[in-house]
Amino acid sequence: MTDKTYRVLFICTGNSARSIMAEAILNQIGGRRFRGYSAGSHPVGYVHPAALQLLNSLNHDTGELRSKDWREFTTEDAPSFDFVFTVCDKAAGEPCPVWPGQPMRAHWGVEDPAMLYADDERVQKLFFDTYLLLKRRIELFCNLPLHKLDAITLKNRVDELGATQSSPDINSN
Repeated sequence: MTDKTYRVLFICTGNSARSIMAEAILNQIGGRRFRGYSAGSHPVGYVHPAALQLLNSLNHDTGELRSKDWREFTTEDAPSFDFVFTVCDKAAGEPCPVWPGQPMRAHWGVEDPAMLYADDERVQKLFFDTYLLLKRRIELFCNLPLHKLDAITLKNRVDELGATQSSPDINSN
């Protein structure tokens, strides 16, 4: 067993919902072994109210959560990352900065619940479904024996997690 704390950056375009939820989930269930961060390529400047409401209702610490530009994590004094996960297709297709520490990268695409314009009940359900999908992937990730896997096997496992369960469908009833 290792005492290393793995740093993970979750990226989406707006950094208002999916990546924010992933950051909060990892920081709650990752213990001392993981530290989550989030950022956006074009941050909207606020955390979506439905994401905050859901995270608060599930006893996540939301005091430090904020919408951040990914450039914040490219400076010399930024933490170096072990993993960088994109959680939206748009951000995955954008040219990313060079991250300190040469982290392992993977795409864990999830539909954007913030893009749904519907009644409150349906929005809450989609945010919850998105949360559950992210939580499942993060739980599986946290249970990987990271220190025992060679780089190729680890990369394959991390990529496979991005395909774990299907993303919530914002068009379904």
